[in-house]
Amino acid sequence: MFNDIKVPFNSVMLYNVAKLKEGVTLTDVEEHLGTMCNIVKNKYKGFLAGQVFEYAGFVSKEGSVGDYGDEGNHIAIITYWTTFDEHERSHADEDFKNEFCKLLEFCEDTKELGYKLMWQGEQELPNIGKELKESITDDIEKTEGC
Repeated sequence: MFNDIKVPFNSVMLYNVAKLKEGVTLTDVEEHLGTMCNIVKNKYKGFLAGQVFEYAGFVSKEGSVGDYGDEGNHIAIITYWTTFDEHERSHADEDFKNEFCKLLEFCEDTKELGYKLMWQGEQELPNIGKELKESITDDIEKTEGC
């Protein structure tokens, strides 16, 4: 449930933002999310991986352009699929629809956007080692003055 995921390069990603109604918390929707996610991962062959994020209230001033304001209380449901068609077939299934409708009772609105993967990468090992060495050196320098 909390393992790292691997995303094949030829996959597609669906990004669903579900804005929660006033006063609704993650605890209120957690069971429905869990049931819905279990249905998806155990029933639909085109499903590759997924993640659920709770909005932390952070908006990057460095990475944002234009107007932005209060984004509100929401969750992001990110799923990876072999194709958009496989995703749509899963959402047309009654098992999924029934659980998704239960989640929608707590939502002001939702929208799900589909993306094709264009690039992916990870931190390269020499860079990770360099950052770790610099961090340790900084820590040693801070404690030497004690």
